[in-house]
Amino acid sequence: MTTVCETCAKEIGSVTCPQCKEDVLRLGPNCYLCGAQLVISDEICEPEVSGENDDFSNRVLCSDGTCIGVIDEKGICKICGKPYVQGSE
Repeated sequence: MTTVCETCAKEIGSVTCPQCKEDVLRLGPNCYLCGAQLVISDEICEPEVSGENDDFSNRVLCSDGTCIGVIDEKGICKICGKPYVQGSE
């Protein structure tokens, strides 16, 4: 089974943790089992963090009254996956 990054769609490989000696997915700079720093030779995908210049006035909130997500450019909520329903705000 192949594991794919949800952010960049690249395949996520594994690495052996130098401390606990377990094979772990390369999800970040530290082992998610013991917290030790991993020795990783290639780049890790870092999620994009909101910055000072983000314009939140143009975002469209999910039309599902129980969801906190926003609608993407395809008209689908990034959290629940439901399509946007016009006029339900």
